[in-house]
Amino acid sequence: MPFPSSAGHPNYSGNFIPEIWSGKILEKFYDATVLAQIANTDYEGEIKKFGDKVHIRTRPTVAIRDYVKGQSLTVDHPDSAGIELLIDKGKYYSFVQDDVDKVQSDVDLLNLWGQDASEQMKIVVDSDVLNGIYPDFAAKNRGATAGRLSNNINLGTTGAPIALDKTNVIDKLIDLGQVFDEQNIPETGRWLILPAWASALLKKSDLKDASLTGDGTSVMRNGRLGMIDRFTVYGSNLLPTAVDGANTVTRIMAGHKVGLTFASQFVNTETLRAESTFGSIVRGLKVYGYEVVKPEALAELYAYKA
Repeated sequence: MPFPSSAGHPNYSGNFIPEIWSGKILEKFYDATVLAQIANTDYEGEIKKFGDKVHIRTRPTVAIRDYVKGQSLTVDHPDSAGIELLIDKGKYYSFVQDDVDKVQSDVDLLNLWGQDASEQMKIVVDSDVLNGIYPDFAAKNRGATAGRLSNNINLGTTGAPIALDKTNVIDKLIDLGQVFDEQNIPETGRWLILPAWASALLKKSDLKDASLTGDGTSVMRNGRLGMIDRFTVYGSNLLPTAVDGANTVTRIMAGHKVGLTFASQFVNTETLRAESTFGSIVRGLKVYGYEVVKPEALAELYAYKA
């Protein structure tokens, strides 16, 4: 917009006064991704191309029996079913920079677009995995009767989600800890993913008292949630949601890295000359797959903000 001028005074904007484009690009904000923190990549080095299949061997359970002198022994042949990790998903990007734009632009557009493609790829893959894994969680790690031993922990069900507020949010997260304790999940390496609204409830809860977290500074002052009941807490806006009655419900997830395996590979990233125009094309292909390998190491709290 040109600088205001009085009536009859010439305005040179766009003629003798040029328009200037900033050499800096306005910062773009991306959804936080968590896949690298919640999944193991033990088999990533074994995939080479789209469609590969990795056979994962599992440890059998050996039976223990009572013994009395002189009895005939029962001999077992330990065996266990394997798990297949299928690399059956692919995502790509492809964009072109015209030669004229390359010469005339004062910004490295290919580098700029490539950086954005990398971030967008992480977001799309994270969202796909988070939306695909929850149906495979162990039955005793979800629902109104969760708990392998107790069978009485209510983590919410379709039609009856949990209404979370600042007075009960800590209790429900501790319930998730009990679910994992009953499944004998290792205490070290547990994780928890919270949507923004649940993180805000935590900061309004009793955790604002630093003495409850064992920290010298409360979460109200430093904004970090850190660890809660042995869970390392991550925030994400990519958790699956559902409309349940009058409420939008989030599938809050907790787990351990042993529960989920993920493998991915950029099969090809290349720059080539465009055939139908004067320009350079940059494109990349990422293939990946994921599998819930230990359902008992993953849990869901089906909840909404009260």
